[in-house]
Amino acid sequence: MSIPHTTDLLACAVSAAQTAATHAWTQRHRRMETQSSAAHDIKLVLDQECQIKAAEVIHAAFPDHSILGEESSHDRDESQPRWIVDPIDGTVNFAHGWPLWCTSVAVEHQGRTLAGAIQAPALDECYTATCDQPARLNGEPIAVSTIDQLADALIMTDTNKEPGDFDAGTQLYNRFLHQAQKARVMGSAALDICRVARGHGEGYTALGIYPWDTAAAALILEQAGGKFEIIEKLDDLRFRAVASNGHLHAAIRQIFVETVSTCCAVSE
Repeated sequence: MSIPHTTDLLACAVSAAQTAATHAWTQRHRRMETQSSAAHDIKLVLDQECQIKAAEVIHAAFPDHSILGEESSHDRDESQPRWIVDPIDGTVNFAHGWPLWCTSVAVEHQGRTLAGAIQAPALDECYTATCDQPARLNGEPIAVSTIDQLADALIMTDTNKEPGDFDAGTQLYNRFLHQAQKARVMGSAALDICRVARGHGEGYTALGIYPWDTAAAALILEQAGGKFEIIEKLDDLRFRAVASNGHLHAAIRQIFVETVSTCCAVSE
């Protein structure tokens, strides 16, 4: 079986991301239509609608390819490429009218991400990359920062409602707050990683995250000269991760591992 060229895969990823993101953006007046809610998170009606929009674009171009997404089945044909979709990353931000949200679409085959696109319509930003092309923002090449001292760095972290992880997240934020120049919790993993890719931050840590949150962003970061590392797999899909500009990866990783290990098990 021949795999489509990365140029064709990227074109589809961009189209799917733009289609889904545009639907969310034009329907943002419905942002509080909720399917379900839990501590620190919600599921919106628009999540499902945007997932369908992205899937329609993908299957129109590649009907035999499977899709992994927060709002879709996880079944797949191992012989075919798989698309990984997050229809609205930063759902709580979106629901509250913040601009820090996006649609993320990536495609992988046999464990390798081939192409990815992230569309953030409220910011007018479209990040793209393929495994054989550089990372770009709105068509222009981007690169990570050259900062190599933690005291000069901006580090982004996440929050997590899982037992143990909430305390770990608080401790992580406090350590980065004291050791880095600034620490931030922005609420969109994909955009946080893209911020590192474009040199607007030096690191991002995630206590519990999924492939649809990171597939496109990790490729974009790596093609911009940075590093993305899964620190520990928590189950078949969920994992802990560190992203960085590369220069500070060891320092950020060490703080992450040391801090999380005081609250829950983590692999060295």
